[in-house]
Parts: sequence; structure tokens; C-alpha cells
Amino acid sequence: MNRYLSLMTSISVFAATAAISQEVAYIQIEAQPTLNEAQFRAQAYAGALPQVNGFSLGSGWYAITLGPFAPQQAETLRREYLRTGQIPRDAYVTDGREYQDQYWPVGANTQPIGEPPVTGEPLAPTVEVTPLDDLPQTDDAPVALEPEVVEAPAPVIIDETPYQARQSEALLTAEERNMLQVALKWAGFYEGRIDGAFGRGTRGSMANWQAANDFEPTGILTTLQRAELLAQYNAVFDGLGFETVRDDKAGIQIDLPMGALRFDGYSPPFARYLPSGEPAVQVHLISEPGDAATLGGLYEIMQTLQIIPLDGPRTLRRNGFTIEGINNDIVSYTEVSLEGGEIKGFTLVWPAGDEGRRTRVLERIQASFTRIPGILSGALNLDVAQSLDLVAGLEVRKPEFARSGMWADGAGQVVTLADGLDTCASIMLESEHEATVAAVDAASGLALLRPMESLVPPAKALLQKSSPRLQTEIAVAGYSFGGQLGAPSVTFGTIENMEDLSGDTTRMRLSAHTTEGDIGGPVLDMSGAVIGLLVPQSDSSRALPQDVRFAVKEAGLEAFLAAQGVTSEVTTDVGRMEAEDLRLAASDLTALVECWK
Repeated sequence: MNRYLSLMTSISVFAATAAISQEVAYIQIEAQPTLNEAQFRAQAYAGALPQVNGFSLGSGWYAITLGPFAPQQAETLRREYLRTGQIPRDAYVTDGREYQDQYWPVGANTQPIGEPPVTGEPLAPTVEVTPLDDLPQTDDAPVALEPEVVEAPAPVIIDETPYQARQSEALLTAEERNMLQVALKWAGFYEGRIDGAFGRGTRGSMANWQAANDFEPTGILTTLQRAELLAQYNAVFDGLGFETVRDDKAGIQIDLPMGALRFDGYSPPFARYLPSGEPAVQVHLISEPGDAATLGGLYEIMQTLQIIPLDGPRTLRRNGFTIEGINNDIVSYTEVSLEGGEIKGFTLVWPAGDEGRRTRVLERIQASFTRIPGILSGALNLDVAQSLDLVAGLEVRKPEFARSGMWADGAGQVVTLADGLDTCASIMLESEHEATVAAVDAASGLALLRPMESLVPPAKALLQKSSPRLQTEIAVAGYSFGGQLGAPSVTFGTIENMEDLSGDTTRMRLSAHTTEGDIGGPVLDMSGAVIGLLVPQSDSSRALPQDVRFAVKEAGLEAFLAAQGVTSEVTTDVGRMEAEDLRLAASDLTALVECWK
């Protein structure tokens, strides 16, 4: 008797607990006008998704749902299934109050929904209770009974037949058909046009995809297989945490992988989003007022930034531009347009070697980019000096090293120091014109650079054939600070000896306070004629006085240039220029040489 009362008490407590009403939610994924079609579609979804149910809506319509879940869980699942393409885009969360008789799963009790308990978890194992009449009778103290736990069977996935797959396929929208072709192309199985027409080419690609994924190659994708294909296609976004970002200050709405980004602030014209982890992604929204001239200036200054490598295609149009930069570390893409006096766009920076994911992310960002009201004030100063390490909070790209050179002829060829040029991925003259190494002389250490396009330099060398005297005043021109000042500097000094410290008569020793950036620049006498080219000391292990410098003599310069077919103009005039005129002449002869890695 005591055992009977104990068991009845347990059952009463269980019933009371189950009767507690809870707030529930369902994800309604479809509604069909006939019971047969609704059952067919529910069966198709049940093969790919858990907790599929079907309920009558009245008026001849039948709903296909997932659930029940807690409301917040239902919304989270809806977004995930939408992201992976497993449910239609118009699926929504409902409390199910409109649902009437249940028609799916087949054999389920057909009854109104009411308020069933919600756990959001798989069904608990079945508990079998021994009937009261079968309990052993004894006068001993009650013995606790262990309920027999029967494991729930693993779900059986029933896929569609080819006939059923064609029926479900016929219900796809044009956009959904296009999306399947896009996913097949991305997976490498389809090469045709994205037109939503499932002809021989599309069917063949479907069969090849099925075979590669251990499905029967029928050429007709079932609902389950379509979901798998789209899940593979969207798997590249896993972990990136895409969100729609509305930046009212910049006037831009855009989908961004915020799982890999953090907002870093505004530095007009940029809204900066920097890496928060892996992958090391950057996105910079661009927003400023302006016109075509402003757009052109922005195009130029963007290419000085560290986040935009030198190599890669770029196009400037009247109302916009694109820049793609590629190196061993990063790939960046910039897209900017001018509309209604507002310049807006973005730059995406992605690690190199992850092209498949980068391409998909870029496509999503491009497709979502939307102009909204708002513009960043405080436009970028396009006349920014080269000495700045940052432009609007972004690091300026800098060459591996910069030195000086001398214009050798009217075609824009430059003579400079050869040391280190063989390590350069590209060589730039005046920061704008790419050049190649045309010749190197190991004995003198000189190199001749030839621009890839013909240039007209401001001046060309006039070589002095008269031998200079000791203690003669000279001028050395060069980019003393690697181009940071935007123009050459001129330093005055004297000739100390007509050979270097080792007795090499092809060089002379000077007294002048120059910098590393001046190396390769011309040495002039006071008439403005060239008497040599500045070079470093040959023995770097010795510490010399700060004003000791060396130069290759004019004769070595002339011989090197003549060997390359460059005929130099010469003079014997040893007159004297005014200091300011000499400064201008020396500056015109000097070229900036930059080595980029």
C-alpha cells in the first residue's frame, strides 16, 4: 500500500509539472493548399531537418513547421537555417495559436496545439512504468524501482525519389534556381551562365556533384541535396559572424564579418574596422563630400597606403575607381563611387592565400553596400606631405630604401648607386614612374636605370672636363630624407683629395655633411657642371669623421654612360654661378630612386 501511494504521488507531481504552460514558438517554413502536397513537402523537410511538424490552418491550407522551441531559440535557429539555405527566405517565427489539427508526422495525434511543454532539446528517452497490478506484493518496506530506459531510435532520413525531387524542384523560385547554379559553379562543377535554366549542362553538373558527394548521380537534386549544396556554399562564412552594419555617420549600410572585426573609430574619410582575431581582416568605409577632382586626389593618395600593395589592377573613371593590391601577405580591394557630391566606398583587406573565401566575402560586401543619408565631415588633406607615417589613421606604404640619382639623358634614364637594387621587387623614379636596371658596372658600383615609359627630365647632366682643384667649393644635391621633403636638398662642401683613403684615383674625397639619402646624387662645381656622383665609403668597418664623403669622378661617370650608349654633354667652363642659381640647377639634375619590396 505504501508503494502504491508513493508511485501515485510521483505520477501526480510529473503530471502537474507537465501541465505548467510555457511560451512557445514555431518556425513556419511553408504553407500548402492541399493536404497531399503538404505531406509530401513535410516528408522532404523531415529528411533534412529535425522536429518537422504539420498543422492545419483552416480554409484548406496546411502549415509545415519546425518546433516547438523557446521564442529566442526559434529566432536563432531561423537565422541559421536561412544562412545555410535550408529553409525558404520568407520563413518566420510564430506562437502557433493559429494551428489546428496535426497531420504530420503521419500517425501523430491530430489535436490543436494548445500549449505543449518546450525544451528545445531532443525528446527524452521513453520511460516504461510497470503497471500497479504487476508490482510484487510484500509486507516489507517499499523497494525503489529502477525504470527501464529505452533509447530513442536514430532518425531515419528518407530522401525523395527523382519524381518527387522534380516536383519539389518545380516549386523553386527563379532566385533559388539561380542560387543553385551559383553554388555549383563555386564548387567547380558548373561553367555555364547563371540563368536558372536547368538544361543539359546544369543537369550534368548536378550529377557530377552528386557523385562527388556519395549521392546517386540522377542529375536531379532532392530537397536534402539542395540543402547540402547550399550549406557547402555558405560554409565559408562559418565563424565570420556576418552582420548588417548601419553607419549613419558615414552614410553607409553594409554586411560585414563582425566576428573577425572590431570598430576602431573615425578618421575622415575613413571609418576603420580592424582585426579582432583570425583571419586578420580589415574593412575601411570611405565617406567624404567632393567632386571629380576630389575623387582623383583620393585615388592617388589611397595608393600610398600600406594596405594597398603596388601590384594589381586599378581603374580610375569619371565617377569612381577600383584598386586591387596584391603581395605575399595581403590582397586588398577598394571600390569608390561619386554620386550627388558624395564620395563613398570601401576597402577590404584579406590575408593572401585564402582566395576562395575572400572572393565570397567580397561578393557579399559588394552586394550589400548601400548608400544612406550621412557623410563624414573633415575631408582628407590630399596635399599631405610624404614625411607623414599615417594618413587619416592608416599607415602610409614606404619603400624599402630611397636614395638619389642623376638624370643622365633627355629620355629620363638615371645613373645611381647599384648596391641593393637587385633585391627590389620594383624601382620607382620620383615615386611615380617604374624603372628597370638597364646596366650595372661592378668596378665603379654604378647602375643605369631606364624608365618603362619615356620621360622628359627637368635637366640632364653637363660633365666638367676641367680637373677641379683641391679645396674647390662644391655642391652635393640629393633627397637627404628619402623624399620626405618632396624636393632635393643641396649641401655645400669642398674637395679634400683627388683620391679616396685607399689611394683609388677613380674617386675623390670630399668634406660635406650629407645623409644616406644623398648617396647617388650629383656633385657639382660652382659653374653648375657635374664633377662626380656621391658614393658611400668602401670600408664600412671604420668610423670616419662625420664630414668625410666620397664621389666617383666625372671620368668614370662618362665612361660608364658611354658604354651604355649614352652620350654626355661636356664643358670646360669653370665660371661661378650665384648660390641660388646653383641650388636650382643641382635640384633639377637630381632624381628620387625608391626600392619597393
